[in-house]
Amino acid sequence: MGKVSPVTKDEERVGPVNLGDRAIDNLQYIREAMERSTSFTAVPGYGGMLMGVTAVAAAFIANGQTFLRDWLIVWVMEACLAFAIGLLAMWQKSKLAGQSLLSAPARKFAYSFVPPIVVGVILTVGLWRFEHYGVMAAAWMLCYGAAVIGGGAYSVRAVPVMGWCFIGLGAVTLGLPKGFGDEMMALSFGLLHIIFGAVIARRYGG
Repeated sequence: MGKVSPVTKDEERVGPVNLGDRAIDNLQYIREAMERSTSFTAVPGYGGMLMGVTAVAAAFIANGQTFLRDWLIVWVMEACLAFAIGLLAMWQKSKLAGQSLLSAPARKFAYSFVPPIVVGVILTVGLWRFEHYGVMAAAWMLCYGAAVIGGGAYSVRAVPVMGWCFIGLGAVTLGLPKGFGDEMMALSFGLLHIIFGAVIARRYGG
């Protein structure tokens, strides 16, 4: 008969390997790897914070306009500026992370994000045509929130949470008296972008 090898002190201290724990660790690793391969992680945190800062500035400027059409022009210019900032920051983050903006997760993000934005543009034109400026801010928050939730389904967890916050603030704005649009725009497009941008930058690499 062969001799049974003695149990070392290290083995006595560590104990036998639990196969169940190892299987759970393996499954967790596989799940995280699949999430990384199917999620669009290039959502910009620092870029979102900068978008929030420009939105706060735009709210201050828009609130000082005498004519409603000038008010609308301020917010349209802010939307174009925020789009440029977001796109540039997204490109830079994807480049640093080695993730293409033409990858499958990026395309899924775009396909889900863009339609509500297009709806928001169409609604804005219609509301401008009939001079319903008072509900524009709420409509923008709701459409943007829907876009963020849709795109966030293929991104990090903080993104869809931010989208629901936009929808909540949009609903609150509809129930407020007329004249609080700029304040709510600063709170939503400004403060929410800054807060969630900081969370994304800290937890998801910039």
